[in-house]
Amino acid sequence: MVRGVRGRWTWCGALLLAGILAGGVSGCGPGTPSAPGSPSSVSAPTPTTEPGTPAADPQPGEVLVEVVVNGGLAGVRNQLVVHYDGSWTSRSGTKPPRTGKQTPAEAAELRAALEDPAFALVPERPTGSPIPDGFQYYVTYRHRLVVADDHERPPALERVFAALPEGGPPTNP
Repeated sequence: MVRGVRGRWTWCGALLLAGILAGGVSGCGPGTPSAPGSPSSVSAPTPTTEPGTPAADPQPGEVLVEVVVNGGLAGVRNQLVVHYDGSWTSRSGTKPPRTGKQTPAEAAELRAALEDPAFALVPERPTGSPIPDGFQYYVTYRHRLVVADDHERPPALERVFAALPEGGPPTNP
């Protein structure tokens, strides 16, 4: 009897550990963005709505989208964080961060591009061969991470990129 209970608890513990590891560990190799909430990343509060549905009332300063760009000839690692109110911060290497604010119309266009059902269908990982010395783009919206590269940028992702501040993802060193 004790052996059966112990086996069952061991099995439950293994399932719990697998669930934690599957949901709680992010990519941590070179070329992957930091996990949300880590010191080098800005994280959004836990959403209260399902992915793909608009947030009822975003809180002041709540992150709308985070874009991290890696790669290129210069080996950049840049980050752009845009808040629901249109304010944004861009970090490139060791340079001081740049900040700004989109107009209400620009912020609405970015939100519309992110909430477009076509964006929800963008594959989470590129399927083709990467371009040598190309960029990789990590787009986090409502805790969903989409990774793209210069080889594969679906139209829905291009629409998001076009609506970003400063003309798109930060690729300058």
